[in-house]
Amino acid sequence: MTKNLHDIVTQSAARFPKRPALYFKNTALTYAELASGVTTTAVQLQAQDVKRFDRVAVYLPKQFETVFSLFGCAMAGAVFVPVNPGLKAAQVAHILQDCNVRVLITSKDRLATLEEELHLCSDLHTVLLTDVTEDMSPLAHIQLKSFYADVSHRTLQLYPHATDQDMAAILYTSGSTGKPKGVVLSHRNMLVGAQSVSSYLNNTADDVLLALLPLSFDYGLSQLTTAFLTGASVVLLDFFLVQDVVRTVQQYGVTGIAAVPPLWAQLAKANWVEGSTDTVRYLTNSGGAMPQALLQQLQQVFNKAEPYLMYGLTEAFRSTYLPPAELEKRPGSMGKAIPNAEIVVVREDGSLCAPNEPGELVHRGPLVSLGYWNAPDKTAERFKFDPVAPKGIQLPQLAVWSGDTVRCDEDGFLYFIGRRDEMIKTSGYRVSPTEVEEAVYQLSPALVDVAAIGVPHPELEQAILVLFACKDGNEPDIANWTTQLKRSLPNFMQPKALIVQQGLPKNANGKIDRKLLSEQYRGYFNEASR
Repeated sequence: MTKNLHDIVTQSAARFPKRPALYFKNTALTYAELASGVTTTAVQLQAQDVKRFDRVAVYLPKQFETVFSLFGCAMAGAVFVPVNPGLKAAQVAHILQDCNVRVLITSKDRLATLEEELHLCSDLHTVLLTDVTEDMSPLAHIQLKSFYADVSHRTLQLYPHATDQDMAAILYTSGSTGKPKGVVLSHRNMLVGAQSVSSYLNNTADDVLLALLPLSFDYGLSQLTTAFLTGASVVLLDFFLVQDVVRTVQQYGVTGIAAVPPLWAQLAKANWVEGSTDTVRYLTNSGGAMPQALLQQLQQVFNKAEPYLMYGLTEAFRSTYLPPAELEKRPGSMGKAIPNAEIVVVREDGSLCAPNEPGELVHRGPLVSLGYWNAPDKTAERFKFDPVAPKGIQLPQLAVWSGDTVRCDEDGFLYFIGRRDEMIKTSGYRVSPTEVEEAVYQLSPALVDVAAIGVPHPELEQAILVLFACKDGNEPDIANWTTQLKRSLPNFMQPKALIVQQGLPKNANGKIDRKLLSEQYRGYFNEASR
């Protein structure tokens, strides 16, 4: 019985011990070697006094040790917290503090960027470094040890009574009120997700999946879980030039590619020589709507591949997909619910909407996560009563209310309308305007009003604009401020423009009128491109 995430590695290792599980920088790792690396990492974590349900953060780019760490945590009974390698020190420190991380797995250069923040992380007792062979001198209260220290004399302690409902991971996603919040996923969430997605993508052991997206992103992590479940191979790639992707697809005979619209826009413009995409049998898109013009370009480039347009949210992994056969008949559709999920459209009181009536998308079933870490109020806002369940029995919360407004046509196909909150959707990420504004306010005491808004952008879905006003007599230093923001915010949170105003409009409650600003600047990037 598969009840723990690491089981999909050990089971595929038993079935396909010599088949390649991972490729990284021209090196292949077999399933037997992957299982060995995962087991050794689990033993190493327990050697560092990691107990059941302790949180272990992984702050690394895509490499073998990253994968060992994620699945090794699961095997050790711990909870893995993948940290986006693009985050800066302040954001990383928030995550480490918020979920009381006990062990951090990273590299020497990344540790150096975090040193000034780690003294705030009182629960953190050990850092495992992937690029040192011997232990180093402690850093304040934190031990610095080698990820590869010899643990051959130790044995792994398994938890035979663990269940698939136990928490396995915490993935951080931006919150509408500022700091990112941790979505708690169970082993069952991720196992059912892998089974569901691999079933409609028809994944087999012959597939080679390209991992382009961060493994801290549920959509990126899914490339590993769907592959390991079916015995397929994964190519780990952190690329700098789009032609690196072209070469990788050709070199490994990639059959499946997952990306978000801005990344697809880059790939559509790459120099693909004739025949270079012939092995690709499917493309998947999530993290934002795929523009019709971009889809048509991709269909020309990947002329033997079937596009799967998907919709999901971290709180429920993946919710819908549009079968390729429906693309031409239903342009703009999000499709229907994925296997083993039910999607309904509801009014504010929870009653079901009529066909084509706008309402909130609600996801129910085993993919709904366990809620937000250490945030009962936020959990109560999003994880609410199941509108489909019978009223005669008190069921646990099994439905996540997405905050997205959609409509469902007479045939059951869904169409996205908009978001109910002020979150900005850019480059496949949901970005909190408050978090961007807090960083901007740190730039100068002269700032009196700051508003970050998302406006339509041809490649990013939305781009971030920051509108601000200064105290009388103070001139903004936009060039210097832009440089400072590059140091304090990750790339996907960077504003595309800082725009000074005499004052920002307020609504009746005295708050900045974001809706009005969004309307005023809706065509900003169309005008800027003229």
